[in-house]
Amino acid sequence: MITSGSADFWRATLALCLGSFMIFANVYITQPLLPMLAQAFEVSALQAGWTFTVTTLTLGLSLLIWGPLSDALGRRWIMLLTMSGATLVTLLLSFTESYTGVLVLRAVQGMLLAGLPAIAIAWMGDEFERPAMLLAVGLYIGGNSLGGISGRLIGGFVGDWLGWSDAFKVMTLLSVVCLIIFALLLPVSKHFTPRPFKPRRMLADLGSHLRNPVLLLAYLVGGFNFFIFINQYSYITFVLADAPYNLPARVLGMLFLTYLAGTFGSAIAGKLGQKLPQPLCMAFGSLVLMGGSLLTLSEQLWLIVLGFLINSFGFFFAHSSASGWVSQNARHARASASSLYLLFYYTGASTGGFYLYPFWQWQGWTGVVFGSLLVLALTLTLSLALYRLQRRQPSVAVS
Repeated sequence: MITSGSADFWRATLALCLGSFMIFANVYITQPLLPMLAQAFEVSALQAGWTFTVTTLTLGLSLLIWGPLSDALGRRWIMLLTMSGATLVTLLLSFTESYTGVLVLRAVQGMLLAGLPAIAIAWMGDEFERPAMLLAVGLYIGGNSLGGISGRLIGGFVGDWLGWSDAFKVMTLLSVVCLIIFALLLPVSKHFTPRPFKPRRMLADLGSHLRNPVLLLAYLVGGFNFFIFINQYSYITFVLADAPYNLPARVLGMLFLTYLAGTFGSAIAGKLGQKLPQPLCMAFGSLVLMGGSLLTLSEQLWLIVLGFLINSFGFFFAHSSASGWVSQNARHARASASSLYLLFYYTGASTGGFYLYPFWQWQGWTGVVFGSLLVLALTLTLSLALYRLQRRQPSVAVS
């Protein structure tokens, strides 16, 4: 087994972090490009947002496929194959001239991008000793957030400088570099033991998780919070690209640096979660999200940015608490329980734009905030319901 601090530890961890960076850079590259795509293809704000939502939807659904397949067929080659396919799709996107073609390719890309997130932590579980795995997972999650930020910055700066199609070409080049380093660094699996692929057992596990209110409430909190949080970014780009702000795509991409507040939020949640019940941490995160959303109603740009910094802190505070809760309270098939949480998470990302669009048409950004508060009030209520359930059931983990 790979131990902390060894050469193989750093090789494997760097490989998986770079792979994670590449995956999430590709997922989020279109978000700062939405106004540009809407203009180029003469589509509405909602339709432009599909370039992001269709990717997160197929990514979330595919997580439930790649994980069980890797248990039966092996992990390393599936990660390499799906990353290679996703890179090829990125290149094809740069030459696509129809909006339908962009959507189809982004849907296929989402399926391929799911390969590494579905498998990476399982690979660590096979090859790393437990202390090494805990350290590596923390670094790997850092790669997720840095990839998301970088993808948006690349989309914004390159799109504004050279156009949206060239943003995909630059992302292709970056993806090829990450893929080559990943293939060279990631050690060959030595402790993987294949297990039979049993779809019926997998479905039974998923069904039992969904019938467990201790898990289901956390799934709903995580999913509905992301349902609002990530799609607020999509709509605010249209606000800030228009008068009186008239911000170019490169500046819109920098708005996503507010995500860095989420890194701090996750760290704080981990510490407070050891002293306070995690459902109360989820409730606190929802309240912070509500406060940040209200602050964005200001017409002053710096207050809007501050509102998104607060939103990022609150969202990741709640997300870290909810995902940790699922891991602690799944009594069997923990991998499928975590995959199901991610399914709710990414389904929320892919559908929230549709929910917010009528509010956008009704009252613009004010309508978006109003629609957001309705859902965040729901996640606050669900968090408090989970806290009451925790107090009634002594068997539920107390953090």
